[in-house]
Amino acid sequence: MTSIADLRKSYERAELNEDASHAEPLKQFEQWLNEAITSGVPEPNAMTLATVAGNLRPSTRVVLIKAYDERGIVWYTNFESRKGQELAGNPYAALQFHWVELERVVRIEGLVEKVSDAESDAYFHTRPLDSRLGAWASPQSEVISGRGVLIANAARYGAQFMLQPPRPPHWGGYRLKPDHWQFWQGRKSRLHDRLRYTLQGSPSAPGERWIRQRLAP
Repeated sequence: MTSIADLRKSYERAELNEDASHAEPLKQFEQWLNEAITSGVPEPNAMTLATVAGNLRPSTRVVLIKAYDERGIVWYTNFESRKGQELAGNPYAALQFHWVELERVVRIEGLVEKVSDAESDAYFHTRPLDSRLGAWASPQSEVISGRGVLIANAARYGAQFMLQPPRPPHWGGYRLKPDHWQFWQGRKSRLHDRLRYTLQGSPSAPGERWIRQRLAP
């Protein structure tokens, strides 16, 4: 049996330098995300979301990016879940994409806010029916007696809404507004490439800009 400590991989697929990267982190992210999608990486839209509770205990889970633009990164979930409760108490969070096959990681930090009701409604109605009923059926992060609870809830809400469920009031979108990005490209001999983008200036004031710096791996 191979020892975990002996597992090794040499990262040699690509490089990341200041001359070949974008001055704006959103453009760099868009390029890498598109490359992950076109290269066939499994679930390129999956990202780890990290939040911190009031007792300073961190937690992580995997969620799916559903939109992004200059305003930030969007995902959807149950507002009453553990992550929702933690974001209500501490609205700062971190995201991480790990595209293993491309030897790339993107880390994003910033302030989180809920998207508008109109945005949440619009996205909710694009979801498959089973997913829309699931948003009603699952008391996310709560203890339940068994899977039968979920099946029964889905059937009950399906009958109640005549298979036309509206968006639950406890379900919708969050948007993380980045003030910090890191792009990591694996390199040989563990001398990886890391570029950090830090937002300088107030978002409401003129002159706001991104500062790009190289970090040691």
